[in-house]
Amino acid sequence: MEQIQEKKRTKINLKEKAVELFSKYSMVIILVFLLVAFQLLTDGIFWRPLNITNLVLQNSHILVLSAGMLLVVLLGHVDLSVGSVMAFVGAIAGFLMVNYHMSPLLAVPICLLMGGVIGAWQGFWVAYVGIPAFIVSLAGLLMFRGLTQVVLGGQSLAPFPTAFQKISTGYLPDIVGGDHLHYLTMILGALLAAVMIIGQWRVRDKRQKNLFEVESLNGFIFKAVFTALVVLVVTYIFASYQGYPIILILLGLIVAVYGFLTNKTVPGRQIYATGGNRKAAELSGIKTKKITFLVFVNMGVMAALAGLILAARLNAATPQAGVSMELDAMAAVYFGGASTSGGIGTIMGAIVGGLVMGVLNNGMSILGIGVDWQQAIKGLILLLAVVLDIYNKKKKIS
Repeated sequence: MEQIQEKKRTKINLKEKAVELFSKYSMVIILVFLLVAFQLLTDGIFWRPLNITNLVLQNSHILVLSAGMLLVVLLGHVDLSVGSVMAFVGAIAGFLMVNYHMSPLLAVPICLLMGGVIGAWQGFWVAYVGIPAFIVSLAGLLMFRGLTQVVLGGQSLAPFPTAFQKISTGYLPDIVGGDHLHYLTMILGALLAAVMIIGQWRVRDKRQKNLFEVESLNGFIFKAVFTALVVLVVTYIFASYQGYPIILILLGLIVAVYGFLTNKTVPGRQIYATGGNRKAAELSGIKTKKITFLVFVNMGVMAALAGLILAARLNAATPQAGVSMELDAMAAVYFGGASTSGGIGTIMGAIVGGLVMGVLNNGMSILGIGVDWQQAIKGLILLLAVVLDIYNKKKKIS
């Protein structure tokens, strides 16, 4: 009798651990499932080095937007204007570099500064006047889309200087001189895998010293080996084509900076505190208005950077640039585990969410699924992400 009860308890514990594991790593599990599924459905086309490289290049601007949008969502706000800001900044870049032949070294900082000014404009109304971010950013969506038409006059500006195009279409040079394999990329990939494993070990060691619960040594070894294997396999795929794209290095830096900001700095913890409970944050001395203002300034800069990346990839500034990009960015953030009420979310979650959206777009395009069905599926995914968020909240309360 006792053995039967013990087996039942073991089954219940295994089920609870499986549910907890899926809840914690659901986005990663879904991403891996999609990668495998599309590889099989496309008869091996999906994992070809050229397609994986295109996947990164095609979705880089969305991932940049997702990083900025994460901080906005952490505060419990949304920014509907980022797509229009992308188009407007791209138009300004075209105006400066195509019409006036300005050097990218000067034009790019000006455009990023313009994005910061736009973010400050919108952040002022949200933080200090108290107008809901939905209304302010909706007004920005209309205003900057109209200003884009004014700057471009309804026509595209092209081509951009070759140096500017390298932002989105360039690759790291292979200083080692490999013929069929980009050896510099392989070296960097091995170093990245080592750094990630050392970082994981330090986090585990610190938690253990502070008497927090940590995974078993076997569990850590499995996670470390899995991390190294994923990094090296992805690196090999890139090295089999032209190596790491420059935009991938830029994305890596953005993830590192945002990860450090949100996890290791006082302003990062203040963002979480403000989004979790604004009243309590104010009573504890946090300047919530200043935090909100700076987050929108940051969002403006990131939207400007995404606009420059898109313009460099298209090699043109177009009036239609950035259409519905705000929806893709928000879908990536919410699908990556961020809460609609604020205070919950991670940069890695946002990036994984963006990759899920990119993999879906790329895989469905290869399979010949129309854009209309792609939009419908992405809308359903966004709804499911919010449903999952609400379900997890109710489960924690109960």
